[in-house]
Amino acid sequence: EKLCASKADGSSDSAYHCSACHGDEEWGSTSRGRAKSRSLSASPALGSTKEFRRTRSLHGPCPVTTFGPKACMLQNPKTIMHIQDPASQRLTWNKPPKSVLVIKKIRDASLLQPFKELCMYLTEENNMIVYVEKKVLEDPAIANDENFGPVKKKFCTFREDYDDISNQIDFIICLGGDGTLLYASSLFQGSVPPVMAFHLGSLGFLTPFNFENFQSQVTQVIEGNAALVLRSRLKVKVVKEHREKTTVQNGIEENGIVSANLEKEVGKQIMQYQVLNEVVVDRGPSSYLSNVDVFLNGHLITTVQGDGVIVSTPTGSTAYAAAAGASMIHPNVPAIMITPICPHSLSFRPIVVPAGVELKIMLSPDARNTAWVSFDGRKRQEICHGDSISITTSCYPLPSICFRDPVSDWFESLAECLHWNVRKKQNNFAVEE
Repeated sequence: EKLCASKADGSSDSAYHCSACHGDEEWGSTSRGRAKSRSLSASPALGSTKEFRRTRSLHGPCPVTTFGPKACMLQNPKTIMHIQDPASQRLTWNKPPKSVLVIKKIRDASLLQPFKELCMYLTEENNMIVYVEKKVLEDPAIANDENFGPVKKKFCTFREDYDDISNQIDFIICLGGDGTLLYASSLFQGSVPPVMAFHLGSLGFLTPFNFENFQSQVTQVIEGNAALVLRSRLKVKVVKEHREKTTVQNGIEENGIVSANLEKEVGKQIMQYQVLNEVVVDRGPSSYLSNVDVFLNGHLITTVQGDGVIVSTPTGSTAYAAAAGASMIHPNVPAIMITPICPHSLSFRPIVVPAGVELKIMLSPDARNTAWVSFDGRKRQEICHGDSISITTSCYPLPSICFRDPVSDWFESLAECLHWNVRKKQNNFAVEE
């Protein structure tokens, strides 16, 4: 009340700043901690606005951090994300978008015609720069199409793991199933442009748009008239002990010296990934149970003995985790889910932990075999003793464009794709009964 009074009296003309946004979000007059007017903020908790050149996301209102007349929450500069109102997440553009990345499912003949129609519409009708992966244009049906030749010459091509296009794309259009959206996420290890996904695959849980009226739907996105759901991702760091293997025959090295240790540690190898669905640690080809330790903020919380463990985002809670018996979490909930795979324990239930914690997974010292890890089903690799996997919530979510709104799209996907709570209805009582 004092702040509002001083604002009305004109004694203080400075705007209020949200501490969690590092001063990037300005607030007008406040009432019970909620802002009546706010500017757009694109900065993550630990970054600067220079990292976000094109894509900007809407932050919802910050939670109230004062409790009663004297208590408040200690300011934390490591805030991961805000508590967001799903209805307030709308797409906006600082400048009109000019470049678009079109991702098409490979080796699917049914997508050739939609791909051609979309690209011709973007280049000829909207005069946009279209980026396409080089291996997509190597399809014989596209390479031998003379009518598509003039359009194909206008494309900008790239190769995965070779060309960096992260600062050249304004938004993304996916043609295919859920796998195309996961692939689009893997191409951007930092800020991700808005993604518009068309349902042209098998399941389509993450792809809400139908291709029948794609012209009007794409036009609405270009004009900035669309809702967004910010799908949180996991920042994963894998630290592996670098081992140098020597050629050994019958226990004797090439120089004739008997060798007892076949591997020599010469350093560490560090790899980082941005994961949209889940990190899966399993026992691989071994017939033994996996035996891995799970740490939370440096404290050992449990040892997983079974086929493995799934660490998933809310988006991934409806994927492998749901098949393993976990609950389904809405993408707007800031959380990380830990789900065991076939645990050899009757009381090992899936748990949900806050998004800001750091998980660490390592092989138990007495594990009989190694483990294997994969990230959204890709980059599968072996984990040995001494290796570690660190997982936390990323500051770079994936902004997925909604067909209607975040809540309606999610429940419609549950009903249409997973047939959630579908059963034959019970008959009502007759009037005489």
